[in-house]
Amino acid sequence: MRTIVVTGASSGLGLAAAERLAARGDQVVVVGRDPGRLGAAMARIRAAATGPEPDEFRADFTSLDQVRRLADHVLAAYPAVDVLANNAGAMLGAYRRTEDGLEATMAGNHLAPFLLTGLLRDALRGGRVVNTASQAHRRRRPGPEDFTWDPAAWHGWPAYCHSKAANILFTAEAARRWPDILSVAFHPGVVRTNFATGTAVRVLWARNPLLTGSRKAGDLLTWLATAPAEELRSGAYYVGRKVARPDSRLADPALAARLWDASEEAVHAGRETAG
Repeated sequence: MRTIVVTGASSGLGLAAAERLAARGDQVVVVGRDPGRLGAAMARIRAAATGPEPDEFRADFTSLDQVRRLADHVLAAYPAVDVLANNAGAMLGAYRRTEDGLEATMAGNHLAPFLLTGLLRDALRGGRVVNTASQAHRRRRPGPEDFTWDPAAWHGWPAYCHSKAANILFTAEAARRWPDILSVAFHPGVVRTNFATGTAVRVLWARNPLLTGSRKAGDLLTWLATAPAEELRSGAYYVGRKVARPDSRLADPALAARLWDASEEAVHAGRETAG
């Protein structure tokens, strides 16, 4: 039995993966933001479980303090974490600055998983981290030092693309800095889900018949979480079950290191702001 933390698991591909993992007999820790969706998801996951009682924790990843409370909960309950699936994410319809003074898309999609992974780093020794990225990363030139943005220049799609580029850079740098942890990122397909905010965009993602179903994307996340470690390449970006080359601009280790250092500064500054 393994302990697997799945964020963004109250709907979509995260829920599909959490159901499958619970059905395999794993100890699944389900993390979601919305209490109504989280409650409904837990009913499904408990019904599927064949092993220990699934655990749940509610956290809004635009709040770094809530991420820290999540890490405290996990570390108090579980001596080791075998898999951390950083799947929580959103595309926003309007600019928002968080309580930590950060642009909300980058806070929730990159800085929160960066912080959570770092806090669980010792518990993850010998385990793996699976980061949900996106082919959308190809649409944005990464500039890792700016986590606040100019509201007048902000647009939801570029902000989302920027955060997905950060996911891939973080994965590659984690593999270099933490060789005892397997780190991979993946593109789940353009998934039919309700992760986007803003009416028009949400309708597109929820109803477009050409998009990938949550179950298919959940299968890919499940495979990355459970495949033998020797079958996967640490630091790699997967599209389907194959390693793919991300945008060539993300192949620069110096850029990944800059993002890491800027992220460390941002999450520590956020703690000082919140405190």
